[in-house]
Amino acid sequence: MTEPKRRAAGRPATGKASGGHSQSLVRGLSLLERLAANPDGLTLSEIAELAELAPSTTHRLLQALHSQGFISHNAELAVWKIDVKTFRIGNSFLEARDFVATSRPFLRKLTAATGETANLGIRDGSTAVFLAQSESPQMMRMITRLGSRAPMHASGVGKALMAWLPEDELAQVLEERGLARITENTLHDPAVLREQLAKIRQQGYACDREEHAIGMNCAAACIHNEHGIPLAAISVSGPVARISDARLVELGELVRQTAQEITAQLGGHLPAP
Repeated sequence: MTEPKRRAAGRPATGKASGGHSQSLVRGLSLLERLAANPDGLTLSEIAELAELAPSTTHRLLQALHSQGFISHNAELAVWKIDVKTFRIGNSFLEARDFVATSRPFLRKLTAATGETANLGIRDGSTAVFLAQSESPQMMRMITRLGSRAPMHASGVGKALMAWLPEDELAQVLEERGLARITENTLHDPAVLREQLAKIRQQGYACDREEHAIGMNCAAACIHNEHGIPLAAISVSGPVARISDARLVELGELVRQTAQEITAQLGGHLPAP
């Protein structure tokens, strides 16, 4: 009779208390995600509405995050923002990804050679996320906030990654995201997109011709790991006034060669088209 009691005493606590702690953790992380997506900050009511939580619950979670240094509160503007501790955690993630550190010198070389902004992005589900950037010295230039996202089908980095996805993963991306038109130039026909992805595999680079932002062109190429799987993609972007269709092809070749160099340095390889 006593043995079962000893086993029960040794098990972790279950039930409402444990579930409550887990729920609070999930909710707190959800608030961090929403604040990270709004670098200018959000008010309590805005956060509560986005998180679909009661203001009192939201305030309690924000206070907990604030006490640990993850977020800050501007009393004058009544807004909450991501603080330095969250940045440190995010930065440690980037440092742990070897391809980010390896790619940075190549991004700087691309900017030096082209005078344009160079970016590094990865796939996260059905979107492309930008992790690193070498900014153009030009007054008129393309700037992407690190951590920002773009639809896969409407960005150079996204299409460069999509081109090498297995069919089942590509189908999943298309099903989850669809082909919403961001500009009048965005590819919104699945058949046309698939034709372009086949062309990207053949030529080794992708082009964004004002598909994500009017007035901006981009050339991008994929970095592969040791299994030939898409790891990340790099791009060179700038205004149409400097990047014509003819120059876009030149930049595409340069980006393709650079992506191959990064792939080789990481021990990866380019699979057959």
